[in-house]
Amino acid sequence: MRSKPASILLSLIFLTVLLLSFSSNSIAQNLKPGNLPPASATEDWSNQPPVVIPAENGTGAPSDAIILLGSETGFENWEKLDGTPISWSIKDNVMTIVPKTGDIQTKLRFGNVQLHLEWKTPDPAEDTGTNRGNSGVFLMALYELQIYESYQYQTRLYYNGMAGSIYKQHAPLVNAARKPQTWQTFDIVFEAPVFNPDKTLKTPAYMTVFQNNVLILNHVELKGPMVYQGYPRYEFHATKLPLRLQEHSSRVSFRNIWIREL
Repeated sequence: MRSKPASILLSLIFLTVLLLSFSSNSIAQNLKPGNLPPASATEDWSNQPPVVIPAENGTGAPSDAIILLGSETGFENWEKLDGTPISWSIKDNVMTIVPKTGDIQTKLRFGNVQLHLEWKTPDPAEDTGTNRGNSGVFLMALYELQIYESYQYQTRLYYNGMAGSIYKQHAPLVNAARKPQTWQTFDIVFEAPVFNPDKTLKTPAYMTVFQNNVLILNHVELKGPMVYQGYPRYEFHATKLPLRLQEHSSRVSFRNIWIREL
């Protein structure tokens, strides 16, 4: 004669097996084609994506882009940080830094963006010390993606200061630099930081970057605006700010700059 606890245990095992069997049969029944919801149940007709026409050659600007520097646009989109006309040179749709003339910024302001720009460092013999092809593109005039002559880069400068780094924050995943005096590309997706009503940080900025069609930064979190000395931290700022290009006493050139607001 079985003890009472043993009988209870057997009963529980039996009920468990029965429930599992019922559940398996139920799942199998629901997976049969006749029991699936109609295909229309998972179709989204609520928000039609707008049409954007890509460039025919695959390298130009899409139809909804704002051209900041191109075949028909130049200085008119740019100004010095104090709002006065810029002093960089422009020839054949190429804009080149004139040393000691200062940074420039766009007259328009942006937040979340896709940005494309092409840049070229000068002959290394022009620059001295570690200042080789030194420049940068500042998203929202605050968050710097470094431009530098980094071909076959070894130890001229710290790795989070080489081309494609978020300056003093993130080194690139790989070194995709081309030779000096060769055109290079940055394709950037930038997500602006978001602040709470009390001006504290809600979500930080993020950046994804392709250099010469190679992924070098994959949705990295920015620790704050660029600082040369000390540690970055966020301070409340406007939701849209200019795009800024740095003058760092090196004759870096730019062409084909376009931007899409996201």
